[in-house]
Amino acid sequence: MADLKGKKILLGVAGSIAVVKVPSLVTDLREHGADVTVAMTQSAQRFVTPLAFQSVSGHPVISDPWHSEHGHGMQHLSLADWADALLYTAATANLIARLANGFADDVLTETALASAAPLLIAPAMESAMWQHPATQANVETLMERGVQFIGPISGRLASGKEGVGRMAEPAEIATALEALLSVK
Repeated sequence: MADLKGKKILLGVAGSIAVVKVPSLVTDLREHGADVTVAMTQSAQRFVTPLAFQSVSGHPVISDPWHSEHGHGMQHLSLADWADALLYTAATANLIARLANGFADDVLTETALASAAPLLIAPAMESAMWQHPATQANVETLMERGVQFIGPISGRLASGKEGVGRMAEPAEIATALEALLSVK
Protein backbone atom coordinates (compact mmCIF):
# COMPACT_ATOMS: atom_id res chain seq x y z
CA MET A 1 0.00 0.00 0.00
CA ALA A 2 1.29 3.43 -0.88
CA ASP A 3 1.41 6.47 1.30
CA LEU A 4 -1.86 7.83 2.69
CA LYS A 5 -0.10 10.75 4.36
CA GLY A 6 -2.49 13.49 5.26
CA LYS A 7 -5.63 11.62 4.19
CA LYS A 8 -8.49 11.91 6.67
CA ILE A 9 -10.54 8.74 6.96
CA LEU A 10 -13.81 8.33 8.83
CA LEU A 11 -13.87 4.63 9.60
CA GLY A 12 -17.44 3.54 10.35
CA VAL A 13 -17.83 0.26 12.19
CA ALA A 14 -21.09 -1.70 12.13
CA GLY A 15 -22.24 -4.62 14.26
CA SER A 16 -20.89 -7.77 12.65
CA ILE A 17 -18.51 -10.18 14.38
CA ALA A 18 -15.98 -9.07 11.74
CA VAL A 19 -15.48 -5.97 13.89
CA VAL A 20 -12.71 -7.89 15.67
CA LYS A 21 -10.54 -7.55 12.53
CA VAL A 22 -10.96 -3.78 12.21
CA PRO A 23 -8.47 -2.51 14.84
CA SER A 24 -5.65 -3.97 12.75
CA LEU A 25 -6.99 -2.05 9.74
CA VAL A 26 -6.89 1.19 11.74
CA THR A 27 -3.29 0.46 12.72
CA ASP A 28 -2.36 -0.26 9.09
CA LEU A 29 -3.98 2.94 7.81
CA ARG A 30 -2.21 5.02 10.45
CA GLU A 31 1.16 3.38 9.66
CA HIS A 32 0.67 4.60 6.09
CA GLY A 33 0.03 8.18 7.18
CA ALA A 34 -3.78 8.37 7.37
CA ASP A 35 -5.55 10.27 10.11
CA VAL A 36 -8.34 7.90 11.20
CA THR A 37 -11.38 8.77 13.26
CA VAL A 38 -13.67 5.88 14.20
CA ALA A 39 -17.45 6.04 14.45
CA MET A 40 -19.30 3.00 15.78
CA THR A 41 -22.87 1.78 15.84
CA GLN A 42 -24.27 0.62 19.15
CA SER A 43 -24.25 -2.96 17.82
CA ALA A 44 -20.54 -2.78 16.99
CA GLN A 45 -19.81 -1.92 20.61
CA ARG A 46 -21.11 -5.36 21.64
CA PHE A 47 -18.08 -6.91 19.92
CA VAL A 48 -15.25 -4.39 20.45
CA THR A 49 -15.18 -1.50 22.89
CA PRO A 50 -14.72 2.11 21.81
CA LEU A 51 -11.61 2.21 24.02
CA ALA A 52 -9.92 -0.36 21.76
CA PHE A 53 -10.50 1.86 18.73
CA GLN A 54 -9.48 5.00 20.61
CA SER A 55 -6.22 3.28 21.52
CA VAL A 56 -5.32 2.42 17.93
CA SER A 57 -6.69 5.57 16.27
CA GLY A 58 -5.47 8.16 18.76
CA HIS A 59 -8.89 9.88 18.69
CA PRO A 60 -12.04 9.61 20.77
CA VAL A 61 -14.57 7.25 19.18
CA ILE A 62 -17.83 8.72 18.00
CA SER A 63 -20.92 6.66 18.72
CA ASP A 64 -23.59 9.06 19.89
CA PRO A 65 -24.95 11.40 17.21
CA TRP A 66 -26.23 13.69 19.96
CA HIS A 67 -22.88 14.19 21.66
CA SER A 68 -20.39 16.66 20.31
CA GLU A 69 -17.11 17.95 21.66
CA HIS A 70 -18.06 21.31 20.18
CA GLY A 71 -21.47 21.41 21.84
CA HIS A 72 -23.59 22.12 18.79
CA GLY A 73 -24.91 18.54 18.40
CA MET A 74 -24.13 18.38 14.69
CA GLN A 75 -21.05 16.19 14.80
CA HIS A 76 -22.08 14.38 11.62
CA LEU A 77 -21.76 17.64 9.69
CA SER A 78 -18.28 18.27 11.04
CA LEU A 79 -17.24 14.71 10.20
CA ALA A 80 -18.73 14.97 6.71
CA ASP A 81 -16.70 18.10 6.01
CA TRP A 82 -13.53 16.72 7.62
CA ALA A 83 -13.25 13.33 5.86
CA ASP A 84 -11.47 12.72 2.57
CA ALA A 85 -13.18 9.31 2.48
CA LEU A 86 -15.72 7.28 4.41
CA LEU A 87 -14.83 3.63 4.98
CA TYR A 88 -17.62 1.53 6.50
CA THR A 89 -16.47 -1.87 7.72
CA ALA A 90 -18.15 -4.98 9.09
CA ALA A 91 -21.15 -3.56 7.24
CA THR A 92 -24.29 -5.50 8.03
CA ALA A 93 -27.33 -6.00 5.81
CA ASN A 94 -29.07 -3.56 8.16
CA LEU A 95 -26.51 -0.78 7.62
CA ILE A 96 -26.53 -1.32 3.86
CA ALA A 97 -30.35 -1.13 3.81
CA ARG A 98 -30.39 2.04 5.90
CA LEU A 99 -27.79 3.69 3.64
CA ALA A 100 -29.65 2.66 0.47
CA ASN A 101 -32.91 4.06 1.80
CA GLY A 102 -31.49 7.34 3.07
CA PHE A 103 -32.03 6.74 6.78
CA ALA A 104 -30.28 9.11 9.18
CA ASP A 105 -30.66 7.35 12.50
CA ASP A 106 -27.07 7.01 13.74
CA VAL A 107 -23.74 8.73 13.25
CA LEU A 108 -22.78 6.51 10.27
CA THR A 109 -25.94 7.09 8.25
CA GLU A 110 -26.16 10.78 9.15
CA THR A 111 -22.57 11.39 8.09
CA ALA A 112 -22.98 9.46 4.84
CA LEU A 113 -25.96 11.62 3.89
CA ALA A 114 -24.10 14.82 4.72
CA SER A 115 -20.81 13.94 3.01
CA ALA A 116 -19.61 14.45 -0.54
CA ALA A 117 -16.58 12.23 0.18
CA PRO A 118 -16.35 8.84 -1.53
CA LEU A 119 -17.75 5.89 0.41
CA LEU A 120 -16.20 2.40 0.46
CA ILE A 121 -18.15 -0.39 2.15
CA ALA A 122 -16.72 -3.70 3.37
CA PRO A 123 -19.75 -5.97 4.01
CA ALA A 124 -19.79 -8.82 6.51
CA MET A 125 -22.79 -11.13 6.98
CA GLU A 126 -24.05 -14.66 6.49
CA SER A 127 -24.33 -15.85 2.87
CA ALA A 128 -28.13 -16.06 2.92
CA MET A 129 -28.33 -12.43 4.02
CA TRP A 130 -25.77 -11.26 1.43
CA GLN A 131 -27.48 -13.17 -1.37
CA HIS A 132 -31.02 -12.11 -0.42
CA PRO A 133 -32.67 -10.08 -3.20
CA ALA A 134 -33.33 -7.17 -0.82
CA THR A 135 -29.65 -6.89 0.09
CA GLN A 136 -28.58 -7.21 -3.54
CA ALA A 137 -31.07 -4.49 -4.55
CA ASN A 138 -29.70 -2.22 -1.81
CA VAL A 139 -26.12 -2.85 -2.96
CA GLU A 140 -27.13 -2.07 -6.55
CA THR A 141 -28.82 1.16 -5.44
CA LEU A 142 -25.71 2.26 -3.58
CA MET A 143 -23.42 1.36 -6.47
CA GLU A 144 -25.60 3.41 -8.83
CA ARG A 145 -24.92 6.35 -6.48
CA GLY A 146 -21.17 5.82 -6.73
CA VAL A 147 -20.59 3.84 -3.55
CA GLN A 148 -17.87 1.21 -3.91
CA PHE A 149 -17.69 -2.19 -2.26
CA ILE A 150 -14.78 -4.41 -1.28
CA GLY A 151 -15.99 -7.96 -0.76
CA PRO A 152 -17.52 -9.83 0.78
CA ILE A 153 -15.30 -12.82 0.18
CA SER A 154 -15.84 -16.54 0.50
CA GLY A 155 -14.73 -18.36 3.62
CA ARG A 156 -15.74 -19.55 7.05
CA LEU A 157 -18.57 -17.49 8.51
CA ALA A 158 -19.60 -16.81 12.10
CA SER A 159 -22.16 -19.62 11.91
CA GLY A 160 -19.42 -22.10 11.06
CA LYS A 161 -20.72 -22.45 7.52
CA GLU A 162 -18.63 -21.76 4.43
CA GLY A 163 -19.82 -19.21 1.92
CA VAL A 164 -19.71 -15.68 0.57
CA GLY A 165 -20.23 -13.09 3.27
CA ARG A 166 -16.90 -12.89 5.06
CA MET A 167 -15.44 -9.37 5.34
CA ALA A 168 -12.43 -8.78 3.10
CA GLU A 169 -9.09 -8.87 4.90
CA PRO A 170 -7.79 -5.58 6.32
CA ALA A 171 -4.91 -5.38 3.80
CA GLU A 172 -7.37 -5.77 0.89
CA ILE A 173 -9.62 -3.09 2.35
CA ALA A 174 -6.68 -0.71 2.77
CA THR A 175 -5.61 -1.29 -0.84
CA ALA A 176 -9.16 -0.62 -2.08
CA LEU A 177 -9.26 2.58 -0.03
CA GLU A 178 -5.97 3.73 -1.51
CA ALA A 179 -7.30 3.07 -5.02
CA LEU A 180 -10.49 4.99 -4.24
CA LEU A 181 -8.51 8.00 -3.01
CA SER A 182 -6.07 7.93 -5.92
CA VAL A 183 -8.88 8.54 -8.45
CA LYS A 184 -10.57 11.23 -6.38
